[in-house]
Amino acid sequence: MKIVIAPDSFKGSASSREVSQWIENGILSVIPDCETIKIAIGDGGEGTLDAVISAGFTPIEVEVSGPTNKTVQSKFGMRDSTALVELAQASGLSQLPGNKLEPLIATSYGTGQLIKFALDHGAKQIILAVGGSACTDAGAGALQALGAKLLDGQGREIRQGGAALRECQKIDLSSLDSRISEVEFILASDVTNPLLGANGAAHIYSPQKGATAADVETLEGALTHFSQIAGSAHVNTPGAGAAGGFGYMALTFLNAQARSGIEIVLDLVHFEKQLAGADLVITGEGKFDAQSLSGKAPIGILEIASKQSVPVAMICGQAALNSSGEIVKKFHSITALHAFESDINKCITRPGPIIEKIAASIAKSVAS
Repeated sequence: MKIVIAPDSFKGSASSREVSQWIENGILSVIPDCETIKIAIGDGGEGTLDAVISAGFTPIEVEVSGPTNKTVQSKFGMRDSTALVELAQASGLSQLPGNKLEPLIATSYGTGQLIKFALDHGAKQIILAVGGSACTDAGAGALQALGAKLLDGQGREIRQGGAALRECQKIDLSSLDSRISEVEFILASDVTNPLLGANGAAHIYSPQKGATAADVETLEGALTHFSQIAGSAHVNTPGAGAAGGFGYMALTFLNAQARSGIEIVLDLVHFEKQLAGADLVITGEGKFDAQSLSGKAPIGILEIASKQSVPVAMICGQAALNSSGEIVKKFHSITALHAFESDINKCITRPGPIIEKIAASIAKSVAS
């Protein structure tokens, strides 16, 4: 028997690799001679870099500016002439000093530095994985790191961060890195929000980054003003609102092509090839809910596996979908951790033993 193990991370609880190992432990406790293939998965957000490194990308460690301009240790991945830059590595919530949220001044400058390092390493294709952002600066910081000058009415460089965008009166691209025009940029994100409005970057995502109601209005005004200077062609393009508007910058200034994050990752880790001859796939994520249906990892896996008639079992921390839904019915099984352990705190802090039990249960169901 061959079982492919391909879970996403359980955000705030366990990494994709950890979950994969626990699932394998559970399977082998029931079917010792089972062939198991573990594939780390990410959907364009945090963990995507680790997934592609597991699939053969070389990690390159560098120092860059963090979201509040303090130097942070970061890395990106290279395979041949393709680079994967994960925004969270430089400009993510996880890089904030002391985890102190700074919604008005956090900058994407370090992500621009990562892109520049990738160019220095000869990248001809750069995949931008943009989940987990700490900033709402429309990618302006990254643009500055790549050589653009954002000038106020007196011709001075504006400060960094989302709120300062309202000071911008001119964007000077004369010193923008010339290599950008020779590179294919891919925006790997499943966020379809526009830049502005009630469903835009400021209103939907900045509160998660610490923005108060007043901050949201400040950021919305700043993004609106900046887009009027930068150009409105991509303001409403799906994905422009990704990562605090970083998507807007990538679409506008890097001529990026927006693609499903999970689709790209499954391609990079050769998921379809590794599926050949499999009897079952076990996937998973922390919370399986309505958002999961919009291109999250388990759905991307289900779609590919279904084409090869390979059943897919799901393990999740919480399941919050109607069991009669069309997509839900396509899974071989969906099992939440709390079905095996009523203590939610244990499910979050010590998920390993529970996941092993669930995987063993799934293995018994397919072995009998």
